[in-house]
Amino acid sequence: MTRRRVSYYYDPDVGSYSYGLGHPMKPLRMRITHELLTAYDMLGKMDVLRAERATPETMTSFHTDEYIHFLSRVTPDTAEELTYNGTRFLVGDDNPAFDGLFEFCSISAGGTIAAAKRITSGAADISINWAGGLHHAKKREASGFCYINDIVLGILELLRTYPRVLYIDIDCHHGDGVEEAFYTTDRVMTCSFHKFGEYFPGTGTQEDRGRGKGMGYAINVPLKDGLNDDSFKSIYEPVIARAVQVFQPSVIVLQCGSDSLAGDKLGCFNVTMQGHAHCVRFVRNLNIPFILLGGGGYTVKNASRTWAYETACALGIENDIDLNLPWNEFFDWFGPRYRLEVAGNNMEDMNLKDGSLDRVREAALQQLSELQAVPSVGLHDVPRESVGQHLGLMTDDETSSRDELDDKLAQHARYVYQLQEADAREPDSDESEDFDSHRYDSADSAASRSRRGRQQHSRQKKRMSIMSNEWYQVPQLNHSGYYDRGNDENVDSNRSGRIKFFESRLRWDADVRRVVANSDIRLSVKNLMERGGSKHDVMDVEGDEEEG
Repeated sequence: MTRRRVSYYYDPDVGSYSYGLGHPMKPLRMRITHELLTAYDMLGKMDVLRAERATPETMTSFHTDEYIHFLSRVTPDTAEELTYNGTRFLVGDDNPAFDGLFEFCSISAGGTIAAAKRITSGAADISINWAGGLHHAKKREASGFCYINDIVLGILELLRTYPRVLYIDIDCHHGDGVEEAFYTTDRVMTCSFHKFGEYFPGTGTQEDRGRGKGMGYAINVPLKDGLNDDSFKSIYEPVIARAVQVFQPSVIVLQCGSDSLAGDKLGCFNVTMQGHAHCVRFVRNLNIPFILLGGGGYTVKNASRTWAYETACALGIENDIDLNLPWNEFFDWFGPRYRLEVAGNNMEDMNLKDGSLDRVREAALQQLSELQAVPSVGLHDVPRESVGQHLGLMTDDETSSRDELDDKLAQHARYVYQLQEADAREPDSDESEDFDSHRYDSADSAASRSRRGRQQHSRQKKRMSIMSNEWYQVPQLNHSGYYDRGNDENVDSNRSGRIKFFESRLRWDADVRRVVANSDIRLSVKNLMERGGSKHDVMDVEGDEEEG
């Protein structure tokens, strides 16, 4: 292999954060990966950089202002209040509000954005950020352990320079957040290899191909349990080769989620470290600039081993390193064999039982063959600084912070725009029924969801847990400002079926023609006696004055 210029981004603080005791996501895996790279003396063979942490303003190039403002404020103590009892932003137990949440997100996103800039500047052929790859995060909501979608932010940076970007996802879970973001564009082709069928996030069928200009540019390869190296190779190589031939990407983003490895705590494939790393070697041999990102991976030592080995693949030295692990700070974690390997197990490959692998491969290749000629994009020189900076009218400090009134106006303008866009668009009836389970559209995601929320406010949204793969209901805010909870068993039975912002404890009782208080407001015994012990605590509209 020829040597390539490789840039590696690492922040020493990333391994210090914790999602909480017992949570499967362990940021420590990035620290262990770095220790292995140090032990194998790989750091001297690439540019090791610490990225500038992403600012809230940078994150809003994809995420909503409201959501980023929430992430910047939320703590374990305020989470219940800021999420409106777990019904907004952080839904379910998958995404806890841990200490240092926003700083962790800024490290992850900052690394991927910096990796993209390194490629666009021509300073590197390959950029690596193992702290990135959080592909489930949505525009206004966390999902599947992912709070900020660093991949989307990185691709947006690449699109400032390159006409076409190919995104490849080999995580065991479908890359739904990235697909949704670029579902209507032909400048980004998303290609996801994932487990499908009663498995988080419940999306990624081969019928999901994109919409509008993006029709055909969302490639989904749904797979079954027990996928082994040979099966993976037999479908990965032809699909990616055809995608590159048809789409002719200027740059590739490869998400290397390691939960597709054998023995992962939340995975269900039987792919070895060598089979997983083969995907990196295959992309490297295409001689197209690419970015390597992390992602899932919940057996920590296996994720660290694999990402260290795939770094060697990026450097082209994977055949030169000793698979017997050198001494490092975490050496005891890798017993009893102490080798740089993730072996397969005796799982049966369900993809071979009924010929489903061949059918999926043929469907994916057929979809690619139906695409039109490579989309052309007129590119212009991208300014590296604002007009104000270029003219010397403002300093960096002034450009990094905006007036509070500017922030409020920008947020209000975006909100009004989404409402107007929603009113002008009428979603198809078939799509509105299973939108949350199977349909994604980045251009009208927020607007159509808002529209459907007003039209079908009694219907509840579905979400799937990445830890249990079980569906649960999420209350929606209807046009009256209520959360419709219905018969949701996950809701505390002591709570009211409907919750409203600024809710009053008083209501009008038409039977007695008086304002009555809820039962949890206690009146004095004297007042109860005066009112004859009625089943309602009654309060006159005009004090003690008798009704006319």
